Amino acid sequence: MSEPSVHSPVTAIPGQKIDPTRVYTIEATSVQTGQKTRLQYTDCKISGHGSFGVVVAARLIDGDVGRVALKRTKQDRRFKNRELQIMKITRHPNIIRLLYWYYEPSGKPEEVYLNLVLDYEPETIFRTYRIWTKQQLRFPEFLIKVHMFQLCRAVSYLHSMGICHRDLKPHNILVDPRTCKTTLIDFGSAKVLREGEANVSYTCSRYYRAAELIFGATMYTHQLGSTSYPDTIDMWSIGCIFAELLQGSVFFPGSSGVDQLVEIIKVLGTPSPDQIKAMVPNYHDRGLPHIKPTPFSKLLPRASPEAIDLLQNLIVFDPSQRLSAAELLAHAFFDEIKHPGPSGTGPVLPGGERMPPMFNFSHHELSIRPDLVNRIIPSYARREIYIQHGIDLSKSWQPIDLRTVRVDDIID
Repeated sequence: MSEPSVHSPVTAIPGQKIDPTRVYTIEATSVQTGQKTRLQYTDCKISGHGSFGVVVAARLIDGDVGRVALKRTKQDRRFKNRELQIMKITRHPNIIRLLYWYYEPSGKPEEVYLNLVLDYEPETIFRTYRIWTKQQLRFPEFLIKVHMFQLCRAVSYLHSMGICHRDLKPHNILVDPRTCKTTLIDFGSAKVLREGEANVSYTCSRYYRAAELIFGATMYTHQLGSTSYPDTIDMWSIGCIFAELLQGSVFFPGSSGVDQLVEIIKVLGTPSPDQIKAMVPNYHDRGLPHIKPTPFSKLLPRASPEAIDLLQNLIVFDPSQRLSAAELLAHAFFDEIKHPGPSGTGPVLPGGERMPPMFNFSHHELSIRPDLVNRIIPSYARREIYIQHGIDLSKSWQPIDLRTVRVDDIID
């Protein structure tokens, strides 16, 4: 990898401060063209930081992109960066868009800094629902449906490509407060999961970590026909996010790995030997205390029956019993946002705005579960999509062979 000559706002952070009036110039590679291009930024400020590195919000001077986010992470020269490889090949309206990337010297011969230039959204679903709870108000279930449907679209797309996100949480879900457009971010933990290949069990943020990971599972794909799917730990995380939005606080607030398991058992009860075997086949029973489960309906008394049913099909010990993201999109919980409404083009948001595009499915997405398309996409939107993709409504259409879009052989 070449060493560009750059003056970047991400490295120019004296005392965690950036001069917002300064213009920074970098040379970056365009995702769209694959060519090097000169970019200039100004109006820069730090918008996030953590173990991964730093995120800076900035305004791109040239072009029509406007505000962007620059994410910097350390990169070992000897290896490809999994996050970059995944983001270069994902194209989905509910997944953050990578625009450019570039490298910077780190001062160490074996390391460089990788900088990702991304679309910018100012809010997270975490801060959004907290606005309601701080006023002692419930986050409206209608908005939960709007946001969760879009999240499940993104995750269903990833899983169809063999990619597991492995860090789904409210802080990694961006939202536009006005339109409710929802965007999944942070692919630093994402990985292509292959059948029979061991993975680390210490992944996912603790509150959203699947029970089998706490038990030490390293194999977390499931087989459907001849294809393995990397979805089970992500679907547990989605269940935890969903429960958090309904409750207004973290659903399993464990203070440690062990305490996290205690919090889970308080709700689901002690797992049976068969459930433990389904999570970790070689786990030796260490005499877990017997605790009875607590019904979700008791913990969330104001949640709708459809919401409770959805949770019961996500937050379960046996990974094979969890709904997939595509199955979740077809769940009755989302029926309300599929009604045509007075205009015949769908319901409106509480403030009167139209919902963001919810059903603009690609041919790829239609092919994930063709048997569920009629339940996922309402009839008023389905005809338009079929015409867009050149699908003859009078004939049975041919789905894409998803084996051709899986990325098993692309990412190291």
